[in-house]
Amino acid sequence: MAVFAGGQVVLLGHMPDYHVIPWLPWYNFTVGVITVVITALLLWKALPAGRSASLATFAAHATVMTILLTAYRNEVAIDSLRAMTIRLTAWTVILLLIYWQGERAPQQG
Repeated sequence: MAVFAGGQVVLLGHMPDYHVIPWLPWYNFTVGVITVVITALLLWKALPAGRSASLATFAAHATVMTILLTAYRNEVAIDSLRAMTIRLTAWTVILLLIYWQGERAPQQG
């Protein structure tokens, strides 16, 4: 969804009916593409780097949400906050599932 929404602004120049923080569509598009191309592939192939990539994705979203809620609190659109909340929630669930899977995996040794 972030790739689509960000791409509408970044690639096509379609601006929504509300104020857009100039760097936010670029962030959404770029991180969305990285997530689809790299993070999802690492997770799909069950590679150990998938955990790190997932944590990095969550950390990036959490950092941007913090910035939006502090530095841009008077100009950020509610739709942007909702979208970031959905991303953070989804990545929290993904990280919990990764942790749970690791806890259930048989110990080698």
